[in-house]
Order: sequence, then C-alpha cells, then structure tokens
Amino acid sequence: MDFNEYQTKSRRTAGYPAIGHPVIYPTLGLVNEAGEVAGKIKKVFRDQQGEISAETRQALKAELGDVLWYLAQAATELNLSLDEIAAYNIAKLYDRLERGKIKGDGDDR
Repeated sequence: MDFNEYQTKSRRTAGYPAIGHPVIYPTLGLVNEAGEVAGKIKKVFRDQQGEISAETRQALKAELGDVLWYLAQAATELNLSLDEIAAYNIAKLYDRLERGKIKGDGDDR
C-alpha cells in the first residue's frame, strides 16, 4: 500500500466532531497518539532494560498506525497528500545532507 492509497482508504473511517477548523481534531489526536508511542518507549527503558519484546513491538505498531491515521486526516483537512508531504520532506532532508546541515536546529538550516 502506498501513502495515497492509505490516505484515501483511511478517510472512509474518519468521523470526528467539528470543533472549529476541521484540522483541529486530527491534530490533537496526532499529538495524543504520538505521546502514547513515547510512553511505551519510555516504559521499555524503565521496565525492560531497553529490550523491545514482541508484545511491545506489536503494541507500538498499533500506536504508530494511529499516528499515521491522524496524520493522514490532518493532511487531508489541509488539502495535502501524504505522498506530497513525504516527497517534500525527503527533498528537504537530502538538501540538508548535501549541504552538511543535517544536524543542528531550525527549519531553515
């Protein structure tokens, strides 16, 4: 499955409340799900000495899928495709790499 197919198919399952601009709800969901990923990773280091078990890997797959879903909905609400976002991001990163600016801070490095 590619990004465009995922974005189209995932949209069929999108039903969320209107709370102002339509991008607000999926953005809040994206941040929430990303926090759940971070929490599971934190617990790997707190409770499992950094070892990611098969059970944890499966749980992370589910949470990362939720991150992807909310990302797709936010992108759709902004009339952006995931393919477009991915292409833009990799071009930006390769440009930084070629200029020796892959490390550091700031979007415009």
